[in-house]
Amino acid sequence: MNRAERCAFLDRHVEEVYAELTGDGTRHLRLAELAEAAATRHPGLVPTAAQLAADRDLPQAAKAGHEIDLGIFFNRVLGSPTAGAHLMDAMLRPTERALAMLPEFERTGTADLGSVRAELRGAVVHLTLCRDDCLNAEDPRQVDDMETAVDLVLLHPGAEVGVVRGGVMTHPRYRGRRVFSAGINLKTLHAGGITLVDFLLRRELGYIHKLLRGIVTDDPARWHSRTVEKPWVAAVDGFAIGGGAQLLLVFDHVLAAADAYVSLPAAQEGIIPGAANLRLGRAAGARFSRRLVLQGHRIWATEPDARCLIDEVTDPAALDDAVDRAAEALRGPTIVANRRMLIAAEEPADALRRYLAEFALQQVLRMYDDDVLDKVRRFTERGS
Repeated sequence: MNRAERCAFLDRHVEEVYAELTGDGTRHLRLAELAEAAATRHPGLVPTAAQLAADRDLPQAAKAGHEIDLGIFFNRVLGSPTAGAHLMDAMLRPTERALAMLPEFERTGTADLGSVRAELRGAVVHLTLCRDDCLNAEDPRQVDDMETAVDLVLLHPGAEVGVVRGGVMTHPRYRGRRVFSAGINLKTLHAGGITLVDFLLRRELGYIHKLLRGIVTDDPARWHSRTVEKPWVAAVDGFAIGGGAQLLLVFDHVLAAADAYVSLPAAQEGIIPGAANLRLGRAAGARFSRRLVLQGHRIWATEPDARCLIDEVTDPAALDDAVDRAAEALRGPTIVANRRMLIAAEEPADALRRYLAEFALQQVLRMYDDDVLDKVRRFTERGS
């Protein structure tokens, strides 16, 4: 089956295929589980586990490009109102890892996930990004740790607010300083470790979507809402580049140190900045969005334009206190209900589903284009 035939088959049968794979919607398969089931039940429709494993250990430029066929599959699944909505629901459920860690987190109030540390202080959980070796540049490991950490905040009955902040770095250029995020890990991309399922789609449909909409629960006591949601604060030290800037668009309150900056250099890197193209125009307007996305314009926290992305700017030494005040302000019984209605008005779930359907295909095509491979190779050779 060639790619044109795959597209034509899925255009006709995607909802039948999805219903078969999920037992008419009774099974909530995550992205990787769904892809594996499709490979088993419909040989030739998507790559096999063996094909993906053979590609996984190769540099990006040496891969066979099997992920493009996954892009076609998820483009059609997410493009279906029925199948796509069910998949998004499945991805909003807590991970098995988080459920296993929850009792200890409730007992101690702390969890060390590797690249993220969680600490409950009063009613606020502080998540610290601690990939100090790479300036919190994201890879599949950090995506997995962040989704687990976000789940723990949302599952903990005593937690009312979540805070995300970068930790202190050991990187030579920023040793001893906090940094929020350097975005996608380009060295990992060059080495072939940035994948469509475990990074690009899981990141958007997993922890970022959970920051926005919470987790889905089947608890009958929650008859009034199937989701558990909580407000979130982001604190930006140093910079929020690329994926770090994308994150700011889903937080309820964003603080930044006066010497911090934000940028979205995805177009210069040859890729698409996640769901930022969906959300940025709403937050900042079309002209600003084009400057930031298409030209990679750097916005300093103290610039007037930064008000589209940052709620509060403070002296670096005062950021700790500002975070505490912001978190305290987001506690209260009316906050969750009002943020839910704001999000329903600003970004209906169907709008995100349709966007991510197109993103699944366009992003994976970009990942295998020669210009991206050349840019990433040159970045790696510079030793950045």
